[in-house]
Order: sequence, then structure tokens, then C-alpha cells
Amino acid sequence: MKRLLSVVAVLALVFAAGFAQAAGTLNGAGSTFAQPIYSAWAYTYAKTTGVKLNYQSIGSGGGIQQIKSKTVDFGASDAPLTPAELKSSHLIQFPTVIGGVVPVVNIPGIRAGQIKMDGPTLSRIFLGQIKSWNDPAIKALNPGVNLPAHAITVIHRSEGSGTTAIFTNYLSAISPAWKSEVGAGVSVKWPTGIGAKGSEGVANYVRRVQYSMGYVEFAYILQEHMAYVLMKNKAGVYVSPTFQAFKDAAGKAAFNPRTDFDLWLVNAPGKTSWPIAGGTFILLNMQQPQSNGKVAKFFDWAYKTGDAQAEKLTYVPLPLSLKNKIRAYWKSHGVRY
Repeated sequence: MKRLLSVVAVLALVFAAGFAQAAGTLNGAGSTFAQPIYSAWAYTYAKTTGVKLNYQSIGSGGGIQQIKSKTVDFGASDAPLTPAELKSSHLIQFPTVIGGVVPVVNIPGIRAGQIKMDGPTLSRIFLGQIKSWNDPAIKALNPGVNLPAHAITVIHRSEGSGTTAIFTNYLSAISPAWKSEVGAGVSVKWPTGIGAKGSEGVANYVRRVQYSMGYVEFAYILQEHMAYVLMKNKAGVYVSPTFQAFKDAAGKAAFNPRTDFDLWLVNAPGKTSWPIAGGTFILLNMQQPQSNGKVAKFFDWAYKTGDAQAEKLTYVPLPLSLKNKIRAYWKSHGVRY
């Protein structure tokens, strides 16, 4: 009897190993901006196909480094790489969804959407030039709001971050001082503030620290019930961060496969557009052909079935025409799925 049980146990292990090998596991790392939607897609994909996807939200900088070193099947970044950068590292990239980066505050008595902000004032806060909530520049934008005479605690990302790249590209677009003194990128030398790891870290820090201000992807605001600000867009209109505002910002986005979809969406035109928007991108290493097909298969499935989940988390799905361009892009680079 014991021998029979041993044989059964061995056969069970062999069967389990065979199923795991057949189903497989994909490993990705990078963007915290995209972590909520990739986690949602991965959960449904595993239930549907048996293929697991392990995703580490370590920041876009880490995702770029890991795919370059081939320690993951795909990297994820909210900062698109240039065609030259991609070519030098044997990489290709494509967008998955579009979302918004949103300034958030923790001021006792102030509710979500009660504070108005424009780009120049926001840049001066993150430059450390505006130090208190009752500064005349903030008061001028918010007549009738009881702003406290309390110092602003600025919270920013501590690691390489695509969310930071989108945010600092916006600040560079609207503030010559920011552009010359700090610039844009996944990592910058912050003039002031406290660093926190990941969008999760920034959200948690702002939620705990009174009179603070930070920036996160909108899904984290939904999860943490945070107070966001209204932003003045390029058309001069104060807008709320909503799915429609992100969609309007993305409406005229001209993603081009000939330039590996390298495109920023900040400060988009239109009266209803959210000004701090951007795509999030997947990076594949062309020296990993076997895993590239499996990754493409997952995102092809997500393009076909994942739009509702994306919208629920306030991401903008890509239009069908762009999804088809991405499929043709995969084919042109020999990615089979």
C-alpha cells in the first residue's frame, strides 16, 4: 500500500511539473504606474489559460535595467525609450494603456477636487520656492478656500520612475525654470522633498503625513481614497482627473511604429484634456525570442479582452487601429505568438 501511495505521489508530482511547464510562468518588472492593471489582467489570464504572470512593481528604471540584463521576460516603463536607445540594447517597445498622473494632497478639512492648481505654481512647489499652503500664489488660484499657514511637505519618488518621467516632462513643458534647473527623466535631482519608493510608497506617505503633496497614478487615488487637485490644462480650463479627461488627452496621440511608439502625451490640447497623461510601455529583449512570443500572446489577449478591466481602473484602452499596428510591429520584428 505504501509503495502504491509513493507511486501515486510521484505521478502527481510529474503531472504537476508537466502542467506547470506546459502552462508556463511569465516574469515582468517595472512600472508602478501600470501595476494595478497588469495585476488585474494577470489574475484573469491565469484563471483562463493556466499561465501565471509574476509582476514586480519596482519602478520603470528597474524594469528597463532588468530587461536589458535579461533577468525578466519583459520590462515595463512609462518613459518610452528612443529608437536609438532601443537599438543599442536589442530592445523593442509598445504601449499597452494610457493613464494619468495626478497631484495629491493631505490638508485637514480639504476634500478631493477642492484645491485648484496650475503648472507654474505646481512647479514652484516642487522647486521649493513655494513653501506654505497659504502662499499668495496658491491663494490666488483658490479664493474662498481656507488654506492653512503650514509648511508643505513635498513627497516624490526615490527610485527611477516612469511616473516621475511623465510628471517632470509636464513640469519641463510648462516651466522654463524647472526645465533649466531640474529637467525631465525617470530620475532627477529633486530640489526639495522626501523620497518614497513606488507609487504605493508615495500614496502611503501622503496619506499619513498631514500638509503633504505628492503625485501618483489615478488608480492609487481610487484605492487609497486620496484628495486630488484640479489642474489647469493647456486650454486654460480646470479639469478633474477622470477617465474621460485621460481619454481626451490621448485622443490625438499619434503613436508611430516607425519610431517604436516613442511618444509623450503631456500638456495635450483640448478643453477637457488632463494635462499630465502618458502611455505605459512594454519592453522586449530581441535576444529572448522564446519568451517574447509568450509575452506577446498575453498582451494580445489583454488587447482583446482586457479593456473593461482597464476602464474600471481608469486607464484608457488603446484604439483597435493602434492595437493592430502593434500586432504588425511584433510580426515585423519576428515575434510570433
